[in-house]
Amino acid sequence: MKKLVDTNVIIRLLQKDGTAEQFAQAKKWFLQAEQKEISLKIPTIVVAETCYVLESFYLHDRPTIVATMSVLLSQSWIEVPGRTILQNSWRWYMQGFHFVDSMLLSEAEYKNYDIATFDKKVATAVKGFELSKAY
Repeated sequence: MKKLVDTNVIIRLLQKDGTAEQFAQAKKWFLQAEQKEISLKIPTIVVAETCYVLESFYLHDRPTIVATMSVLLSQSWIEVPGRTILQNSWRWYMQGFHFVDSMLLSEAEYKNYDIATFDKKVATAVKGFELSKAY
């Protein structure tokens, strides 16, 4: 059985809030996936929303968010589309870029793209790419 994971499931797992039943169910799904009883997929949009909720509602700082999400998303038993680009976006996120801009910068750098943007900070970062970086 395949399941797409929603933001609220990740938040319940990480924050242990909501009801005790919700935390227990979230934990159960991740344990079942680890044991290969089910498949879990975490879409990039859910990662973006999770980062936003952790930063804005729970007031976590970016180093904490990056550390937590990096560990979660590195699990081989969780399907994470664009895992390499996502994991490499954290360095941009840590430099103060919004999550979506971080993903754009990471993908542009990885695939040697330019970015069509009016955001001066993003445009400046694109000009500074060191294309020799290995992913």
